[in-house]
Parts: sequence; C-alpha cells; structure tokens
Amino acid sequence: MPISPQAYRPEAKLLELGDGFFDPVAPADFPETRLRFRNDRAAAQIGVDRLTDDEWTRHFGRFEPLPGTLPQPFALRYHGNQFRNYNPDLGDGRGFTFAQMRDDHGRLMDLGTKGSGQTPWSRAGDGRLTLKGGMREILATEMLEALNVPTSRTLSLIETGEELQRGDEPSPTRSAVLVRLNHSHVRIGSFQRLAYHRDEAGLRKLVGYTLRNLYDEDSDDPVRLLDLVVGRTARLAARYMAAGFVHGVLNSDNINVTGESFDYGPWRFAPTWDPAFTAAYFDHQGLYAFGRQPEAIHWDVMQLAVALRQIAESDPLVAALDQFGPRYQPEVTQAILWRLGVRPRDPDTDRDLVQATERALRTSGVGIDRFFFDAFGGELPGTYDEPWAEVRAALASYEPRKDRSHPYWSGEPCSMLIDEVEAIWAPIDEHDDWSLLNAKVAAIRKMGEALAQ
Repeated sequence: MPISPQAYRPEAKLLELGDGFFDPVAPADFPETRLRFRNDRAAAQIGVDRLTDDEWTRHFGRFEPLPGTLPQPFALRYHGNQFRNYNPDLGDGRGFTFAQMRDDHGRLMDLGTKGSGQTPWSRAGDGRLTLKGGMREILATEMLEALNVPTSRTLSLIETGEELQRGDEPSPTRSAVLVRLNHSHVRIGSFQRLAYHRDEAGLRKLVGYTLRNLYDEDSDDPVRLLDLVVGRTARLAARYMAAGFVHGVLNSDNINVTGESFDYGPWRFAPTWDPAFTAAYFDHQGLYAFGRQPEAIHWDVMQLAVALRQIAESDPLVAALDQFGPRYQPEVTQAILWRLGVRPRDPDTDRDLVQATERALRTSGVGIDRFFFDAFGGELPGTYDEPWAEVRAALASYEPRKDRSHPYWSGEPCSMLIDEVEAIWAPIDEHDDWSLLNAKVAAIRKMGEALAQ
C-alpha cells in the first residue's frame, strides 16, 4: 500500500471504549464499485493520497482494513432526540466507523461511511445511500469547508450498482457508498444512550475518552467536557448563520461533541436572510429553520448536560450551559466579519456592524452570497442604497483582512442553491456526465482560496 510514511499515522483509540459502545459489522457486498469522487486534498492530510484508484476502491468500497488501525468496521450505538422526541432505537443504521488516524494537525480523525449496508440498528432500512444523496453531500461539505464552517469532508464516493426504491425521489435510483473524514463520530446521543441505561461507568469512560482523544486534555471531568462542547457548538451555530446554511435535521444524534458539522440530508443554503427558511420538507413547525439553528443546537447541548447530570452536580453543569449565548454572540460577530473580509476592531463596534448587516439583509431581500461577494474587503458598491446606509457608514472605519486580487473576485459569487444542485444532478442521472459536478467543486475551492485567512 503506497501510503505516505510520514503523513499516515494510524490509530485504534475507539477500541479503548470496549464492546458496549459499538457492534462489529461487515460491509455490504456490492455488485460493483465505480469510483466517482476521491478527495485527494483531504486524503493528503491523513497520508492516503498515494493510493491508486484500484487500491482506493478496495479500501473505501470493499473496506479492506487499512494498516495499523481498526481491525474491522464498528457500528456505533447511540440514542437521540429527533425533532425533540426521544428515540432509544437509534444507532449506525447505514454506516460504520472503520478506521482512525491522525491528520496533519495531530487531530484524531474517524473514517466513517454512509450507505455501507445493514447493521443491527438498521430497523426497516436497507442500509444504502442513493448516488444523488452522495453527490449532495460532496457539494455540502465542499461549500461549508470553503465558507469556514467546521465540517466533515467527503473523502470518497463510489457507485455500487444497485437500484434503490425511495419514497421521496424518483425510483428506482442509483446507489453509492460514501466515506467521510470526521473529527469524531461521538454524538450527544452517545451520552444520552448511556444515561438512559443508567450506565454511570460507561458515561465516565466516554467522558474520559472524549477529553483525552478529542480535546487533548488529561481529564475526566464532565463539567469540563460540557464547557468545551458549549464553546465548540456555539461556534458551529454562528458559522452556519454566516454561511447562510440550514442543516435541516439538528437532532441530538446529529451533533457531535467536537462541534464539527456532519451528516447532510435535507440541507439548503438560504437564498436570502429569511429566519423562517427551512431545509426539510417534513419540518412543518420550522423547528430547525435558518434563524432557529442556534436555539436548536443549544437545546441539543442541554440534553448533553442532562445526561451528564448522572455523574456531576447540576449547578456547575447549568453554569457551563448558560455560557452558550455569551459565547455565541462573539462567535457570530467574528464569523460575519470574516465573511465581510474585514479585520475586527472592538467588540461594541463589531457588534453594531453585524447587527446592521443582519437588519439590512433581512429587509432588503438581497441575496446572501451576492452581498458578501460585493462587500468583501469592506467597501459596498454604489448600487447598495437604502437600507444599506448604516452598513456603508460602519464599514468605512474597517480595514480589509485580504484584498480582492484573487481571480475569484473578477467573476460572479459562488452559490449553492437548490436549483443548481438539481441542475448538477440531471446530467449525471441522464447521461452519466459528471462534468458539472467536477466544475462546481473546482469553483467552490477557488472561492475558498479567495476567502482564506
């Protein structure tokens, strides 16, 4: 296997948790494995970018074990609140974790799957992923990475040659297996399951595992863990807002304890700053609408606090939880200033600029991506009149953090609205033409270069 000997640093930390946290499983035996997408940029960060396509397919389509890491795939056990309703019948139903390694920053990373076959937690599901769903996850992760949102990355997408029946898209439809690179698949729901079973020993073990391996802290203090998760998830909520992103299903089993977004089903990017905009057609009450995402994530973190109450006193847990709002506010300010391409000044002035920007976006109906493209560097074009006078005046005192010399700024803003997602899928579905997807990934990465710090 042509791995990069200096970059490839395999781990098997998951085994520290023991059998009660996961179930050994076998991947599905797919009729075929056709490589459709390989993310060599992400692969280089974990030392697997030198794999040939055949080797890539064997490891990420047939799941031959990678050297030195987990001996076999494991389906993780967890519970969760789904649209605020507690569900104890969850777990990895169409995915598993099959490898761990360090990335080039020394972080412990998981390689997990989506669409890899049935597990003990599949319930009535077939354990499969549609090819369209895999394509959509590529677009979501690439766009979020470019917009500075902590996110899993789509490492691989392999078409698997099965015809799937689905009730929410034309069927039969093509199948795929996806591999994501993620800074942990430990969820809030992982802790909820242990609390549900009153497994205090398991809770303490998972707290210690998380602090040592995911936060590099030599501690087993549940209050410290909650404090760290509050900070990371407040940052995630803030960056969703600055990106104009709507995850769609912010259940507690979809929030991991490193504050890294993952698992993209009915996601959308909001065309305009509409707090009521939703991504999931079944979110009839708007529980996870664009403007309610910070509230939703805070509620999920509250469920972590409830679970940790079995092994910690309530007062310090409540005190840590109460810091979500005070941490969210500076995070959203920083995230919007980053997207405006200006350097922070002082907290009060920065907050006033951000609030003025949000008001103008909401009342004007100007597209989110259009505005941030035009305003990058701190100077609004003359076409922005009322209600932009306050924003223009506020921006005048800011310095740009980066100029507009990158070629990206000579074109048009890179967006990812639902109509374009469908337009990218159509030639794949009809003619097996992947050129639009490849061009879009290149365009997104070009935008990411222009925005990068």
